[in-house]
Amino acid sequence: MWVMACGQLQAQTLLVLGDSLSAGYQMQAEQSWPALLQQQWQQAGGQHQLINASISGETTQGALTRLPVLLKEHKPDWLLIELGGNDGLRGFPPAITRQNLAKMLTMAKQQGIHTILTQIQLPPNYGARYLRQFETIFPDLAKENERPLLPFFLDDIATRPELMLNDGIHPKAEAQPLIRDKVARFVEPLLTH
Repeated sequence: MWVMACGQLQAQTLLVLGDSLSAGYQMQAEQSWPALLQQQWQQAGGQHQLINASISGETTQGALTRLPVLLKEHKPDWLLIELGGNDGLRGFPPAITRQNLAKMLTMAKQQGIHTILTQIQLPPNYGARYLRQFETIFPDLAKENERPLLPFFLDDIATRPELMLNDGIHPKAEAQPLIRDKVARFVEPLLTH
């Protein structure tokens, strides 16, 4: 929430907790969409601050373990959770992923931190039943916790080979400004609400 300070609106700090999709996999960190969004905010007068705590290969369990220290260190107003992809790619039970994400949402809420959950999708070769179980985690948790759900930001990017690495999972540097713009359109109205 905005806080009035000396007649001015108070800037918000957004902590991004994600995996390789937010860590800038196989590119310079400054080419990643979080770095580009922070740069854009600075150029616009530095109203908000973005801290990227994403790590390639991160699972929901790993992030849950790191989260208490991150929240204490950075004291964010907002937490954007972009996790679950590595759980899914490794075939972890969806119930475990759901449980870990739910614990992160609860931990943030207890500290008065607003959260944004990101929808994650897996490649279609994981089987319809597993995909159904996995992909319902995110809208269900967002609804249960009354938190905004950022649509999967690779939705229309993953189908464009020129924007994806050969693995078909990770976006190239050329895709990062598109992701930044998608995330900004969703996140910025929440930060100013």
